[in-house]
Amino acid sequence: MTLNDELAAQRQAAYERRTPEQREIQRETMALVEKSGVARTALAVGDLAADFSLQNAVGETVSLMALLAHGPVVISFYRGGWCPYCNLELRALQAKLEDIHDAGAELVAISPEQPDSSLDTAEKNSLQFPVLSDVGNAVARKFGLVHAINPEWVQYQLSRGTDVAARNASDVAEVPLPATYVVRQDGVIAFAVVNADYTQRAEPEDVLRALVAEVSLRPTEAR
Repeated sequence: MTLNDELAAQRQAAYERRTPEQREIQRETMALVEKSGVARTALAVGDLAADFSLQNAVGETVSLMALLAHGPVVISFYRGGWCPYCNLELRALQAKLEDIHDAGAELVAISPEQPDSSLDTAEKNSLQFPVLSDVGNAVARKFGLVHAINPEWVQYQLSRGTDVAARNASDVAEVPLPATYVVRQDGVIAFAVVNADYTQRAEPEDVLRALVAEVSLRPTEAR
């Protein structure tokens, strides 16, 4: 199964579980994000990626510039370990990690969750790449990805035991749009998939194709 197949199955299961009222709240929640235009104004192909230095799940600092010194970097912004669509994406990226490394690239995932939650996400999904904690969505804000969750949907999440604001140590329930970037060694974004619909994600095979194209376009002396 592709990641898109797994996401479609998750969407169907979630739809069947919800009441008509809950389905309408979700529809309105997603419509508000689309109407905000954040997906259209986020950093895109050709833009310079915002630099960052963030802590991984065990408290070590990981910086974009240090990673770029060794090759391209794949960045996956995800909402949090509480999001089933995010976990499916992270596991799909883990399955392609060897291929990503073979293409000379590094992979990092970024969410606004605290390091303890990031560690839980890494362990739950058996991730072998850095899972970084973006406190206050500071880096996601530089990428233009941050939006507040519809208050009605926040209440639905709370009813199911998910307190996004608390997990992020924040006063508000804010998350980044799901976004996947391939950043060239010069810091320019070569591939970008940014979704207003949080149930949609970049297919890892498309990420790999972008990496292969990036490698093939490098001058021979730089390889």
